[in-house]
Amino acid sequence: MIVEPAPAKVNLALHVRRRRPDGYHDLETLFAFARHGDRVTVAAAERDSFAIASPGCRSLERWEGRADNLVTRAADAFTAMFDIAAKHLIALDKRLPVASGIGGGSADAAATLRALSRLHDVDPAEPRLFDVARALGADVPACLSGRTAVGTGRGDELLPVDGLSGTPMLLVNPGVAVSTAAVFRGWDGQDRGALATGDLLACARRGRNDLEAPARTEAPAIGEVLDLLAASPGVVLSRMSGSGATCFALFDRPARMRAPAAAARARGWWCLETELA
Repeated sequence: MIVEPAPAKVNLALHVRRRRPDGYHDLETLFAFARHGDRVTVAAAERDSFAIASPGCRSLERWEGRADNLVTRAADAFTAMFDIAAKHLIALDKRLPVASGIGGGSADAAATLRALSRLHDVDPAEPRLFDVARALGADVPACLSGRTAVGTGRGDELLPVDGLSGTPMLLVNPGVAVSTAAVFRGWDGQDRGALATGDLLACARRGRNDLEAPARTEAPAIGEVLDLLAASPGVVLSRMSGSGATCFALFDRPARMRAPAAAARARGWWCLETELA
């Protein structure tokens, strides 16, 4: 049995440069990862099955055969790529909200690929593993790597950079799911310039998230979250992640997260007190 973490992904900055002929967009983004997130367990089995549990589920939900989600697609793509006939039980401990801009599904798929690689002795640096990840989604390669990186192209061309490990981080989601496709459709098409270079935090602070405006149109509560975080003492950087609706704030010390986290929970918002990996 292999247990693999699926940490939350955050975009410290996300610049949309242009729409591509293939329907994707050329992006420049700063990927970073939290210490906490979902968890995937994989074990050899006599037949394929998938199970999911979350704080919102009273009990484990289970499907014999293949439920259709990114985790099972990742498993099917892995076994096809490496010609593996084995069957697997895959269990997902789901802690991150869905459709929330912090890579929950992508992180789960990436964790599944890492777990299957460990189970079947596939080198984690094997290029074909990243080919599988790219086919699953633009964020999956970054989540597979799990390292702070600059992402370009669709976001799947990665350049690792020194991170901000240990920096306290609060994630807040107002309890709304935002459609990534709708948010990208709402982007105004304006290229506002490239990412800065140099120190990661300075680059992030000089950056922006070009999807914030259309996301706030889709879900006005995002603005309320951002206002709460920006007004909190000790905030080093606050921004929406990905296409929303989750927002994050980096703090100068952990104790500073307590008051905004309590305020968020009092409003019924999901939040996670964590730190950058």
